[in-house]
This record gives sequence, structure tokens and C-alpha cells, in this order.
Amino acid sequence: MEYGLIGGRLGHSYSKLIHEMLCGYRYDLCPLPTEADARAFLEKRAFKAINVTLPYKRLVMEYCSFIDPRAKAIGAVNTVVNHNGLLYGYNTDYLGFAHLCAAHGVDFTGRTVLILGTGGTHNTTSAVARDKGAARILTVSRKPDPAKGELSYEEAVHSGAQIVINTTPAGMYPNVGTCNLDIAAMPGLEAVLDVVYNPEKTEIILRAEEAGVPVAASGLEMLVAQAVYAAEYFLDRKFEDAPAEISRVTAAIRRDTLNVVLIGMPSSGKSTIGRMLAEKLGKRFIDLDDEVVKADGRTIPEIFAAEGEDGFRAKETEQTARFGKENRQLLSCGGGVVKRPENLRALHQNGVVLFIDRPVEALAVGGSRPLSSSMEALRTMEAQRRPLYRAAADAVVPNTGTLEDALRAAMEALDEIFDS
Repeated sequence: MEYGLIGGRLGHSYSKLIHEMLCGYRYDLCPLPTEADARAFLEKRAFKAINVTLPYKRLVMEYCSFIDPRAKAIGAVNTVVNHNGLLYGYNTDYLGFAHLCAAHGVDFTGRTVLILGTGGTHNTTSAVARDKGAARILTVSRKPDPAKGELSYEEAVHSGAQIVINTTPAGMYPNVGTCNLDIAAMPGLEAVLDVVYNPEKTEIILRAEEAGVPVAASGLEMLVAQAVYAAEYFLDRKFEDAPAEISRVTAAIRRDTLNVVLIGMPSSGKSTIGRMLAEKLGKRFIDLDDEVVKADGRTIPEIFAAEGEDGFRAKETEQTARFGKENRQLLSCGGGVVKRPENLRALHQNGVVLFIDRPVEALAVGGSRPLSSSMEALRTMEAQRRPLYRAAADAVVPNTGTLEDALRAAMEALDEIFDS
């Protein structure tokens, strides 16, 4: 191969999409499950340039004739260029993380920084924090070594840190929803940063947002930034405006990968608009009510009759969690999905949420919707749920005219969200 990525497991990497979108060259994913596989690959040197991910960022250094001083100091190489059989190693993760921090206005000067995890990315992020003026850098581990000054997660809560950086795989797809640090118990936090990029909002980021932390950012921009700087080494040329390229590709990746989630009252048009929108966006259409029926084998009225609304909501939550962590989908949700906070967390972790707002007078009464038994019931329900819809939504899409009008409004809302 000419350009690509090596690592132990690469099944859900965005690197191919990013590099090919960025430069147009072919970029191959080359999983190497064992160290012997990695050594054989590096000994052959049958590539122009590669990126390197876990667990080979240190191993690859053995094969490099030249290692950039910054990469040597960090102790990890993630970019290798083959010059006539000699391998040159660099670390663009440093540049990528520095860009993420700068893009979100994170100021390390005089701050106490808490880094979760002790792996290679710890060294990269600590190097950035140190170079940017951090006063103290503390390390947190599930199995802390007191001799190294490492803290437990319980001790970390009382560290007085202003900045938290997660370098562990906690909360990473497919094991979403995991967070080992009690963010809510840490007043004074200024920023929470996560190098994980899938899902877009990991559990620690969702908790930081809920706690009102001013900056809460995950690793997608870091991933794109390190790819931009790696491509400069690959091609031996600088981009005229690297930050602009990073912004452009990050927006394009978000538009391509993130789910679009439709919420709103029963019969507000979510499924109809959703199918049209899914086709336009090239995303897979999923109706979560249909998925509940498929999984259970009974209709929604039958589930309500047998188990009541609580029984149905539990099944709805299962399907919301199942599909919410995936990507490239258009999710049409049942009207009551907003009643459980855990559903909203599942939908927001990898999705943009649109509220399809249709006048209550235009909603359908009865049919297969057990809670829409009368117009009076619909009015009561709408009054209770409207604040929940508005609070959960990234944008409101009115559905008061034609379907084409609603589709156009949805596209305009998405353009504003993805381009901002």
C-alpha cells in the first residue's frame, strides 16, 4: 500500500474517510493483530507513509532511522514516512491535541490538570499541557501507583483540578455510557477534554455539559487535526491554511457520520419527513417504534394492554440505547421518548436532534397510538411534552405547511448546525 493506518484493531476507525476526504489519495486500513504481524509489516517497508495507532506507537520507533525530537520526548510515533527505505518517525497527536485545545480556548497557564489514564496518549497530552504552562499535572489510574504519585478516581475528585483530560477508552464505542470520574462533584472545572471520538459525546462529555463546565470537547477535531498534519509529512508540503482544512473536514465528517434524530408528538410527521430526509442525506432510516415491535413481537397497543406504559417505555429505552450508539442513521422516535433522561443521553451521544413541531389541532386522534385517545388527551400531552421537546432539541422544524416545506426547513437547520 502507499498510505494507510496500522494498528491492532481498526474496525471503527474514521482515518480512511478523513484522509481520502482531505487529500484524495487512497488510504488503507491495515489491522495487524499481533506484534509479529506488525514487525513483519515494518520490516518489509512496503509503503510510502503510514499512521500508527495502538498498540504499536512505541514498537514502530525501533524501525525508525530518524525520530523527531518531540516524538522521542513523548515516547510515541504515530506517523512514519519512508524515504528510500529509511523510516522517519513523527508524532502528530501532539499537534492534534494542541489544536483541539486552541480551538476551544483552553488556557493551561497556571492550571491544575488531571489526566485520566497512564498509556501513551497520557504522555502526549501531558506534553501539551506542560508546554502550554500548566502548574500541576496529575495522573489518575484505576490501579494507582503511589510511588509514581498517581491518584485514584476517588482522590481525583478532590484534586482541585481546573482541566480534566480523558486518555482512557472509557465510554468508547461499543462500550458507551461509561465514566469513572464524578464530574458533578468537581466545582471549578473549566474544561473537560476527551481524546475518544466515537461516540461524538462520550459519557464524560455528557456529564460535563450537564454540570455546566464551560468547555466540553471530545476527540474528533484532534483526530482530524493530527491527520492534516500527518498528510503534510506524507506529501512533504504544508497546507496553506491547516486550521481551515481541519474545520472543513471535521464539519464534513460530522455531517456524514452523526445521526439525525427526530422527536415530536405522535402523528407530527416524524416518520414521513424522516424517510424523505434519510434519502436526501444518504442515511439509514430507523423507526424506533417499529424496532420495539420487531424486538417484542407484539403491537404497541398489545404491549400497553399487557404491561402498561412503564413496560412499553422500558422496551423503548432498550431500542434507543441499541441504535443511539450507532451512526449514519435517521432515527424517528416515539412521541414519549423524551420522558426518560437516559433516552436523551443515548440520542445526543452521536446525534443531532430536531423537534418536528406540528400544531396540536393537526395531530391524529386514536389509531395505533394508545395515549392519543382524544383531542383533549392530545392537548394535555402536548402541554406536558412541549418543554421537554424544546429542551432536548438542537433545532425546531415547523411542520405547518407542505412536506416539502418541512423537509426544506430540516435541511436548513442541519446546514446551520453542521456548518457552525
